[in-house]
Amino acid sequence: MNLFNVYPLYDVTPVKGLDCIITDDKGIEYLDLYGGHAVISVGHTHPEYVAKLKNQLDNLAFYSNAIQNPIQEELATKLGKLSGCEDYDLFLCSSGAEANENALKLASFVNGKSRVIAFQNSFHGRTSAAVAVTDNEKINAPLNKQQKVTFLPFDAIEALENELKKGDVSSVIIESIQGVGGLDQASTEFFQALEKLCKTYEVVLILDEVQAGYGRTGKFFGFQHHNIKPDIITIAKGMGNGFPIGGVLIGNHIAAVYGMLGTTFGGNHLSCAAGIAVLDIIEKEKLIENAITISAYFQEQIKSVAQVQKVKGRGLMLGVEFDFDVSTLRKKLILEKHIFTGSASNKNVLRILPPLTIKKEAIDIFIIKLKEALAELK
Repeated sequence: MNLFNVYPLYDVTPVKGLDCIITDDKGIEYLDLYGGHAVISVGHTHPEYVAKLKNQLDNLAFYSNAIQNPIQEELATKLGKLSGCEDYDLFLCSSGAEANENALKLASFVNGKSRVIAFQNSFHGRTSAAVAVTDNEKINAPLNKQQKVTFLPFDAIEALENELKKGDVSSVIIESIQGVGGLDQASTEFFQALEKLCKTYEVVLILDEVQAGYGRTGKFFGFQHHNIKPDIITIAKGMGNGFPIGGVLIGNHIAAVYGMLGTTFGGNHLSCAAGIAVLDIIEKEKLIENAITISAYFQEQIKSVAQVQKVKGRGLMLGVEFDFDVSTLRKKLILEKHIFTGSASNKNVLRILPPLTIKKEAIDIFIIKLKEALAELK
């Protein structure tokens, strides 16, 4: 049997990770400035993370949500305290797409409506409802297009209000920073207007923090830069540092009903152990503060690279924009300079999403290697 060939693969086979370094099967070390789509939040094989998972594996790896599971409560309590969202309830699942799927479903349960407003260049996942609110024709199958979704321009208050006035909208789903879309972000004015309009028209506001969450932007959640309070927050990626886990934070004004949501693997013992370890390490090592410090250093050092047009994003969720398609540059960085970066739907943007443990020395290496790569491409 062969693998279903849907991934264009680079000729790199990682076998070992340590903090921000990946080692391949040939012994070559790579600087990881991408974290596997912003997943690696506390560094590869962090000893406290590994110990927590091993200890849990020695005791109980999994049982269903039909029984008591105190480790879920521990995770929820720690998450609420560290994020400042103690007045939310947590539903655990296994991925960001599943989190968004459940958020959209829950919103429709709340108000009985079915239409959703999403935004141009958005990305919310590949499952049925999540991909329907994703602005990408290439991955949106005919089946998914049966969903009632309206895509609006990002950061356009008047267009938003005109749609909400129609009165048939269940929810608005938005990323605090558009990750796959190229690191664009809406203004504080827009986010505050969005919150107000959703309340006025009794629409559920869903903040997709799957990529921007967990301290990556310099606050625990990206929306916290705008002083708003969404009804629902979705999380995943950095939540488990590589172990599959996702979640839906649900404002406690939304009532739970038995059977409303459910999952087999969500909230299993191993995933919760991973989630607790991540929160403990973020707090203990002050990684949110580190994201702010390293971001400022990165943005200062990148000024020495003449070809860079601008840097977008916040914290350690950054997009380095050029005036050309960066696919060849990215390939050279990976295969010749041994640095992992990410791509975006904006072909001119390199995505920089390193572990939050990254140090200034790693940024210095990147700047040197980036300059070398750009010189060789002339």
